[in-house]
Order: sequence, then structure tokens, then C-alpha cells
Amino acid sequence: MHRRTLLAAALAGTVVTPALASGTARAAGPGPSVTPAGTTTLDGRALFFVSYDGLVNNNSFQKNGLLTYKGHQYAAWYTADRNAVVGRRALGSSTWSTVKAGHTLRYDDSHNVISMGVSRADGRLHLNMDSHSDGFTYVKSVAGLMDDPTGLSWTASRFGAPQATLDGLAPTSQFTYPQFVSTPEGRLQLSYRVAVSGNGRNALAEYDGTRWTALGEWSSSTGTYTSAHGSSTARNMYLHGIDYDRGGRLHSFFTWREQNGAVMCNGGGITNHDTGYVYSDDRGRTWRNDAGTVVGVTGGSDKVSVNDAGLIVDPLDPDHSLMNQESQFTDSAGRPHAIISYVPGRFGQCTTNYVADRTRNGRAFHLRRNASGSWQKTEIPVPLDSSQRTKLILDRYDNAYAIFPYGRIAGASAVSGYTDWKVLFDGSGLNAFGEVVIDETRVAQDGVLSFMYQEKSTGTTPSPLRVADFRLPA
Repeated sequence: MHRRTLLAAALAGTVVTPALASGTARAAGPGPSVTPAGTTTLDGRALFFVSYDGLVNNNSFQKNGLLTYKGHQYAAWYTADRNAVVGRRALGSSTWSTVKAGHTLRYDDSHNVISMGVSRADGRLHLNMDSHSDGFTYVKSVAGLMDDPTGLSWTASRFGAPQATLDGLAPTSQFTYPQFVSTPEGRLQLSYRVAVSGNGRNALAEYDGTRWTALGEWSSSTGTYTSAHGSSTARNMYLHGIDYDRGGRLHSFFTWREQNGAVMCNGGGITNHDTGYVYSDDRGRTWRNDAGTVVGVTGGSDKVSVNDAGLIVDPLDPDHSLMNQESQFTDSAGRPHAIISYVPGRFGQCTTNYVADRTRNGRAFHLRRNASGSWQKTEIPVPLDSSQRTKLILDRYDNAYAIFPYGRIAGASAVSGYTDWKVLFDGSGLNAFGEVVIDETRVAQDGVLSFMYQEKSTGTTPSPLRVADFRLPA
């Protein structure tokens, strides 16, 4: 499995759809809408510093920095004195109860986020935090805490001591990007990167309610990638997410980042290229490309490689400041959707300043597999006005919502074939800094879009951290 597919097959299946064109009619259903349902304050003085153009409390790749489970919502963040805390509220309540997790943030690095997960097998809340290509801190609650939120008090005594391992399992000394995902059986998996940017691998560990097990690495950092400018022999795969659909399939979109800047037209850009897609039907043990061919085995010698065929579903060279770790979601039929963003070719074929060019000319695109199995891409007619990421959710009618930096929301209807994107909320009144953290779990539970955002500040002056709620079509 060592042939690279970039053009023929991928381009044949990709259709770039004009943003406001008419689409194929589908089953009747309400279109997208958002109705503000209130804003609550988590912390009036949350930790604030800008690092890698982002905030440690609101980096959108921190999967489950905000989550909902059994009628209660949970949030995790760092306070002004650098303490890691976890908040809980009953849905609909404006009052959050907060406990300290027993850890203080080590560095001013926005990568060192807090991610949460729930193991349904034993009703525990799990936290992984404070890591960027080094060690991590892990904390878990007592069993049953998540199953009885009204009967068990929300106190620090419900949480165990911070650990530098997963209950004794030390998966790697260079750990980044923890993302928890629950399996259909109620196990909890942890996705993470081993090693460093430009030369790293993706890996999985799994908790069965009793102990953690290392499943192993599943992506490769080796192989040769050649652009119009030069070659690179090391890279890492950046995930847009890792999510199970209703049928139990595990989906992941990704981009590659090359180690060697020689692949770029200009050193001011970024070496990210191509949008790829893989899936697994055996809980992440083996990985398949879009055609169903096995391209990698977790923990095995054959891992998903840049030279594998059939991975790329939207080809793009490294000259357009493609964002990594953007967003993905699956619809009611289990079809994968993603948001990707970059500087389109109409603004030039060579970005020379990653942040400035994305802020000035960057655009987001909705990429999805349609009912016929081909890939379609629609440009969302909303300028990024930011270098940062956009998030994606779908409501119960499969309408799509893009949540842009600063809390702006755009939507497109399933009935139009996602061609009628329009702004639904312009972010006014939020004063949000940039990226927002979405509660991906709440949408299906009560039809509410929740996101966590932090207000703009300067220097290291703390600022309010809040959660905004919007009702979606019932």
C-alpha cells in the first residue's frame, strides 16, 4: 500500500458547488435556524494569554472541553491562578458548580488544553490536560459520578489524584492532542499524537471500565511527499476529529503536515496539504480508505501512510495555508461531513504570510460525501476574518451549521443540498476572542447548540469565560 493518489480518482469525485446555487430537493424539513437561549458565565476571570494565535481555554481541537451527559453539562478550563477546574450544571440552569482538578498549568502554551471523556461502562469522568510533545496529567472521577448527578455531590473528593500515566499505562513521553471518544459498547478511547509536529504518529488507547490498554499507533510519519517545489520525507497526520456514527463506524478526516519547508512556495506559509479521509468498522483496529481498502492496522507494521492510495478526498498543495484540525460531523445516514479552510486560488497561488493571508483571504468550505458516494465541496460565503478554525455540527434534520471564529454562525439546509449557506448569527454582543469550543454531545440530546468562548483581553489580563446556548429547529 504505497502509491499516492492525489488527482484522477479524487478530482473525479469532487464537485465544487456555488454557494447559493439551487440544490436537489430532499425530504421536507425545517431549514437551519438558531434562537439565542441565554449565556452563562463559567468564570469572570479565566486565564488569558495568546499563544500560537489561540487561547488554552478555547482551542477548538480540545475535543470535549464542553460536553453533556444525562441532563447535565460539564466544562473544563484554567482559572486566573492556573488551576484546572471542572464545572457542572443541570441543563437549563444558569448556575455552575466548580471543583478543582488538583493540577496547575505548567506553561503559557495554548496546546495544553483540557479534554474530557465519559466511560459509560463505569460512569466516570476522565480528564487529560497540559501536554505538548511531553508528559500529560490525567485525572478520573469515582465510578458512577456521571450516572447520578443529582445524588452525588460535586466536590473535589469525587476525583482521584492527578497522575502522569493512564492508571500506570505510559503510552509515550511525547504526548499531544488528547481526544476522548466513546465506543458504542461504552468503552472510552483516547486518541493522541506521538512525537512532534512534522514528524509524529497518531495512536489509540482504550479503557474498558477496569483498565487502560495501549492499542498502538496507526499512522506513519515516513514516506516521500513531493510538491512542485521540493520533497519531504517526514510528516504527521493532523486529525479533524475522530467520531463514531450511529451505526458504529469510526470516521476521521485529516491533513498532512510536512517537516521540510522545501515543499512550500514561500517560507511564510505552512506545509499542510490535502484533505484525506479514513474510517474503521472494528473500533479503530484497522483503517480503510474511501473505497474500503485496508490502508493501516493499529499497532501493526502497516500504518496509514502519505503514499497509500485512495486517501485524498480533496487535493490541495501546500501553497494555500490549509488549516489543520478543523472540524467534522456525521449525518443521520452515517455520511461524513467536514469543514476545511484555506486561501482559494483566486487570491493567488502562493501564500507568503500564514496568519495575514488567512485573515485577509481565507475561506471555509463544507466537504461531504453525498448519497451517491461522491464527494462535494461548497464554499461558505463568509470571510474568515481570522487565521483560526471553524467548527461544524448537524441538527436532527441534517441541516449544517458552521460556527466561525468570534461565535458567528452560518447555516445551510439539507433540503437544498447544502447550497444555501447564510449567516444566522453575527456574533454581536459576545466580544469573543476567536475560536470557540463546541458541545458536540448536546445537539442530539436536546436540540441546543452550546459553545464555550472567552472574551477578548490584552496581554495576560484575565477575562470572562462563558457558554452561549442556541435552540435549533425542534
